[in-house]
Amino acid sequence: MTIQLHKSTIQKLSNITITGSKSESNRLLLLQALYPELEVENVSNSDDSKVMQRALASKAPIIDIHHAGTAMRFLTAYFASKAGRDVVLTGSSRMKERPIEILVEALNQLGAEITYKESHGCPPINIKGKTLSKHKVTLNANVSSQYISALLLIASRLENGLELTLDGKITSVPYINMTLDLLNQVGIQTTFKGQVITVSTKQDALKTNKLTVESDWSSASYFYSIVALSAVGTEVKLSSYKEKSLQGDSVLAEIYKSFGVETVFQNESMVIQKTEDSLTDSVEFQLNNSPDIAQTIAVTCLALGIKCHLTGLHTLKIKETDRLVALQNELQKLGGQIDITGDTLTVNKTPKLIKNVAIATYNDHRMAMAFAPLALKTDLFIEDYMVVSKSYPTFWDDLKTLGFKISK
Repeated sequence: MTIQLHKSTIQKLSNITITGSKSESNRLLLLQALYPELEVENVSNSDDSKVMQRALASKAPIIDIHHAGTAMRFLTAYFASKAGRDVVLTGSSRMKERPIEILVEALNQLGAEITYKESHGCPPINIKGKTLSKHKVTLNANVSSQYISALLLIASRLENGLELTLDGKITSVPYINMTLDLLNQVGIQTTFKGQVITVSTKQDALKTNKLTVESDWSSASYFYSIVALSAVGTEVKLSSYKEKSLQGDSVLAEIYKSFGVETVFQNESMVIQKTEDSLTDSVEFQLNNSPDIAQTIAVTCLALGIKCHLTGLHTLKIKETDRLVALQNELQKLGGQIDITGDTLTVNKTPKLIKNVAIATYNDHRMAMAFAPLALKTDLFIEDYMVVSKSYPTFWDDLKTLGFKISK
């Protein structure tokens, strides 16, 4: 199904409530499965987190996680460590193309028994849960942080804990630190020195029995883009956010200063303000630690007529789609001149947007949401628009609250 976004002007002052971070929620849901006494509040209402909850509660021999990449990685580690549990993890056709061999090899080194059902290196996988007694493993440091976090999350329940060595330059450090911080909050001892991370076993009671998930910064990115494309004086208030966040995408507050947007934190909320029009012609950002906001930034720059060069994007090729190719395809439809490599994306200055373009979303929630703010500049269509439910089911309703004109 397709919706049309008509050229809109948003309210000058608006309030939006965004549910918990998908990244934090899925980590805490797995910890809750390991430590049932843990209570988790403000869990994300995303499809991915709902899939994670259902899978952790399931006793079925086959578990389908659909498009949920985080769930696939975290659950692979979880079920591998559950002695006596045999399960097949499968997913959508795209999920069956996404690599998981690095994590499978690491778990098998620890004593797991995981085999492939179809294509080598990709789901579906057959997992025979075992007690994992080995505790040392090495991973390439530039892999997706979800592989690393999957191992760290189960480590405190392994017989001898975990000593994980990262080989090479480490990427996505904020997501690794997020995992370690959450472990520390419940009383699990960890260290991260140089290239080595250790997690100790935990047999005693948790340090705390209740944690509250901070709202999702990736979801906040679309409102940063909306404010950047709006008139000076526009404000959007979002809750609940912390100035000192565990989420790597919180770098948005600094990045969007380049587009005349300031962030003010007030108690449990933040106010995003358009204080001036952007005075820059060109920007460059290293997004090694926050690749999920690349699509939002690229669209913002296209709409503002600003050249941008984004680097550190190698993990985007193994997401719901190859996001670099998808961005190039759809930005070009709008008149953009786009250059990509395996790690970078460049949006050249675009003098005028082409109207009434239909944006393909490639089964990727972030494609739909990143392009939506363009309705402040031109009419456009978004195909397969409910793909947003993967991370932000109420997205279109919240845009209508702001004043966006949307029709099916």
